[in-house]
Amino acid sequence: MFDGRDPIYLQIADQIRGDILAGRLRDGDQVMSTTQYAQTYRINPATAAKAFSELVEDGVLHKQRGVGMFVVDGARERMRKERREAFFADRLDPVLEEARHLGLTTHDLVRHLTDHSDRPTEGQPS
Repeated sequence: MFDGRDPIYLQIADQIRGDILAGRLRDGDQVMSTTQYAQTYRINPATAAKAFSELVEDGVLHKQRGVGMFVVDGARERMRKERREAFFADRLDPVLEEARHLGLTTHDLVRHLTDHSDRPTEGQPS
């Protein structure tokens, strides 16, 4: 499960964020405890605790003392909004700048998106 270059605690935090964005974890859902995470993935409990601390600081999870950690109400929508803004700023704006340099028009870009948006992804049936 943890095979990236990022520290394991960041991979855990990203996995939980991904589960929330995908709807696998919803507002108010309880997440695994640090002990469960540590036992399931055979990692140090402090590593899991560091991931949860980051998610609490980011307003994604909240602690309920003696009960566990839960997804904050509205976390999914807030994260979706933040990621959409980041998508446009970090990914799409540079593409649009490059398109301007290449002399591509808005019509060219829309036509390309329309022609290619319904293409099956690799491994999916067409």
